[in-house]
Amino acid sequence: MDLLVPSLPTPVFEIANEITSVAGVRLFIKRDDLIHPTVSGNKWRKLKYNLEDAKEDGSTTILTFGGAFSNHLYAVAAAGKHLGLHTIGIVRGEDHKLRETPTLQFCREQGMSIRYVSRAEYKLRNDAAYLEETYARFKNPYIIPEGGTTGLALKGVAEMVTETDEQLGFFPDYYAVPAGTGGTAAGLLSAGANVLAFSSLKGGTFLKDDINRLLAEFEKPGRLSLFNDYHFGGYAKWNTELLDFINEFKRDHHIQLEQVYTGKMFYGLFDLMKKGYFLKGNTIMAVHTGGLQGLLPDLR
Repeated sequence: MDLLVPSLPTPVFEIANEITSVAGVRLFIKRDDLIHPTVSGNKWRKLKYNLEDAKEDGSTTILTFGGAFSNHLYAVAAAGKHLGLHTIGIVRGEDHKLRETPTLQFCREQGMSIRYVSRAEYKLRNDAAYLEETYARFKNPYIIPEGGTTGLALKGVAEMVTETDEQLGFFPDYYAVPAGTGGTAAGLLSAGANVLAFSSLKGGTFLKDDINRLLAEFEKPGRLSLFNDYHFGGYAKWNTELLDFINEFKRDHHIQLEQVYTGKMFYGLFDLMKKGYFLKGNTIMAVHTGGLQGLLPDLR
């Protein structure tokens, strides 16, 4: 299974500018966007053990959930093709039938079967009775939740902490991650890291409870700080201020961010530095979680 032989360890670089200097912090970036060509970033780490489990279980079909711009659907479709597994994507929103996104076009090219459902039905994606009916209707597929967030996903993400500790030679004060379902934040927290999670969703306060539920079995998780003020209007929403920031970041640091997740996280980080949130001498490891498949054409 060559998919599970990634480019590890992913590189770590320090990012320094006037903002980090004035704040007195050291900011590093973990380039998990370079982990695999098509199953990149946190998606590779979250899917790793789920895919191993599916293969060991003898499953031939993976079913999962996502929106029309979902990095998770993109990664599952690519992984399924690599591993010879049929994939099914349950997609939120019937209106996308007439204007399929590049993300969903890629999924179809990888062999994924797309099933559009109403937003009302999509809200049932975590309901036990609905999942049981879905399992029977699609002839017993291996079901992975939206975003790939499971206990097995936490195990894969937690490995990043050990990997980074060996690269740096010390344990950073904080890890910073964008948050959609909270799985990446939970995985890092499960390994004892303190996490700054930047919600890409409008009204993402519920993520704190979701993350804490994922951590219920862990005795000594790290400390979570969830920020809900940097969503720029909600999931997959942005404005010219955010796009200008992403372009400036690329110009100054030669690293491409995208407008759904990583751009919002770095914008939030720099804003917190300007506001004096951090102590002098703090170290921060910001995780580039990939997602560049959804990059706006104007940012390429």
